Amino acid sequence: MKRSFWCGIGALLLAGPAQAQSLTGVWQGVESETRQPDAYWPSVLRLQESKSGSLFGVLYEEVGTNPGISVTFRMAGKRTGTSFRLEHGEKLNETGRTMLSYWCDGSITFTYDPTLEKLTGHATYKPRGDCSVGTFTLYRIRLKSAATVPAGVETSIRVSGRNVLWYADAELKKPVNSGNTFRTKLNKTTTFYLAQSYYPTRESTVVPITIKVSGTPPRAAKPPLPAPVPAPLPPPDTVRRPSAPLVSATPVVLPTVLFKVGKPELLPESSPALNQLADELKARPTLRIRVLGHADKVGEPDKNQVLSEQRAEAVKTFLVQAGIAPERLRTIGYGDSRPLYPSPDARNRRVEVEEVR
Repeated sequence: MKRSFWCGIGALLLAGPAQAQSLTGVWQGVESETRQPDAYWPSVLRLQESKSGSLFGVLYEEVGTNPGISVTFRMAGKRTGTSFRLEHGEKLNETGRTMLSYWCDGSITFTYDPTLEKLTGHATYKPRGDCSVGTFTLYRIRLKSAATVPAGVETSIRVSGRNVLWYADAELKKPVNSGNTFRTKLNKTTTFYLAQSYYPTRESTVVPITIKVSGTPPRAAKPPLPAPVPAPLPPPDTVRRPSAPLVSATPVVLPTVLFKVGKPELLPESSPALNQLADELKARPTLRIRVLGHADKVGEPDKNQVLSEQRAEAVKTFLVQAGIAPERLRTIGYGDSRPLYPSPDARNRRVEVEEVR
């Protein structure tokens, strides 16, 4: 956690498996619940474990409202029963340093939830300025279902992690799914590339998950005999109907429409949902909508109000560029007054849409 003349930020420690399960991997999340209200520090812990139970790795942290301020510490410790304790060691790198700022260090004790692949850590910092305590919440991505599936059969692939995004390519240009479960049908061994959008940082890691395929796909059934030629349909404009309306009279959350922390800039994974919304607006030419912007309870309320309005406008701009007339779109921002989850939580940085009658 870093501290300055006005504020501070922190460090981290880890521990906690059950049944000696390995803790090696990349853990991503956030440090919060310090004595600085509304302050938070996105974090990445890269951990390795020796056969003797010794733990070592590095901890990276950013200031939540200013990613240009960051630190990397060397961490080391050892398992002790069902908990783990890591000590801060050498400071490997630091950015954004000033004469009035410093990083807290000390130790962090973690407990490990093997079902969720979650680490909950409680930091105790050395007495220095306003350094005191902090709480870490970290997750790692691991495959939780079978690594081999039958060819050509629809199966569910399950992984751990929080706010997981699935891609077909390592460059993260081809999104295919979001969430912890992906129901799909594979005909060949396939690698998916997964990332967590839960407090992402510049050090966040993409995790490849390879699913092997066994056997051969079932034979396709013989095609049925050609059906009689149907009578001509009425002109398209008279039968055009959206098969699954996205917009209704009550606000609907667009869960995959995501923004950068503290900014109104849309993330690439927002495009599929917004393209679907644009298609519905084109299919329903009389439909008018209101875009509702929201922010998380992090930072100053006045700034969050402006940020929520800018996020709603960003969605409107996307839709206008997709060919929707601007007079069909209204926007409003609610700041941080309507959170869906206890803060800090990235899911509060959202947009909703509703029909305007």
